[in-house]
Amino acid sequence: MERGPTVHHCPFDYAEGIEFDPTLRHLLTEEPVARIKLPYGEGEAWLVTRYDDVRTVTTDRRFSRHAVVGRDFPRMTPEPIVQDEAINVMDPPASSRLRSLVSKAFAPRHVERMRVRTRHVVDELLDRMAEHGPPADLMESLASPLPLTTICEVLDIPEEDRNRLRGHARTMMNTGLDNRDNAVRAKADMRAYFQELTAQRRRDPGDDLISALATARDGDEILNDKELTVMAMVLLITGQDTTTYEIANLSYLLLTRPAELAMVRERPDMLPQALQEMLRFIPFRKGVGIPRVALEDVELSGVQIRAGDIVHVSYLTANRDPEKFERADELDLERQGPNHMTFGWGGHHCLGAPLAITELEVALGALLERFPDLRLAKPADEVPWNKTAIWRYPVELPVAW
Repeated sequence: MERGPTVHHCPFDYAEGIEFDPTLRHLLTEEPVARIKLPYGEGEAWLVTRYDDVRTVTTDRRFSRHAVVGRDFPRMTPEPIVQDEAINVMDPPASSRLRSLVSKAFAPRHVERMRVRTRHVVDELLDRMAEHGPPADLMESLASPLPLTTICEVLDIPEEDRNRLRGHARTMMNTGLDNRDNAVRAKADMRAYFQELTAQRRRDPGDDLISALATARDGDEILNDKELTVMAMVLLITGQDTTTYEIANLSYLLLTRPAELAMVRERPDMLPQALQEMLRFIPFRKGVGIPRVALEDVELSGVQIRAGDIVHVSYLTANRDPEKFERADELDLERQGPNHMTFGWGGHHCLGAPLAITELEVALGALLERFPDLRLAKPADEVPWNKTAIWRYPVELPVAW
């Protein structure tokens, strides 16, 4: 009787600073299309780790995101984070319609307005940090408040509601089994909140991103009420927590690499290019996101995937694929090369990436300009890292200057 492939049990809980997960490295180099078992959900899944294979799965119509709806798919959190109506689980042409509408809200003129506002918020936060004096926690002083303030201002969410919504988002990202009931409640509460808020903006639009989404048209097409509610939710969740963690990760990376820090300080004009390489290099999340379902038999890297199989991809390993990136495990701020996959790929590339990049550029640029001798206030190996969420980031980042 023919034996099936080895099944790897993957908790994806590795959180040693920004070191690369050895399990993912092993799979990339030894078993680029592997069978895995995740902490939650039914059955097993394939994990695809090479850049070109990831690109195939994320762009080929034979793999469907929508087909996971209603399935208890293998995942990292006890309750699925995604909503059934979200753009994250749509396939073309439905997703193309939504992306076209949403992209209008991220037009360059809107993003430029966001850049100006972001710089204002950053300056205020850094003023407070300077007044506080060293040492300060960069998570508390900049990384945590900036994206929340920015996305809430862009969405025009009242100040008194912001911390509650952030709490809901963090509850949904928690990987602990005892968190399941809390995550279900948090998801329902957040949805109810945005249902009411989006209905209000539909009736009385203002100058915010939700209003822009509510009034965006592509011919006769507009977002329906459910789509608008879920899109606003997705923007809040992805628009604050993920950017918070990346500001912290990027700061930690530079503060622990003197040569790269000196290079960016001496040549501030290279920050946009350096930022792309740092985003490629940092293992930002701990494992995988929303999978796809194979709609027919497909062969990848010599492995036969059957119709109906669940398929996860790893953007982390794609970013470290030695067949695509020369010296893939080295940080080279002057690297020219293929695009990284940190914001996803294909039809599910992050729509908010322009806003995220703007925030990261403004935050890092202002931080290095304002505090030219910024340094870690404790040894790098004493910085505590998150161990309970799907994201990799320092829980606190003490700095001095």
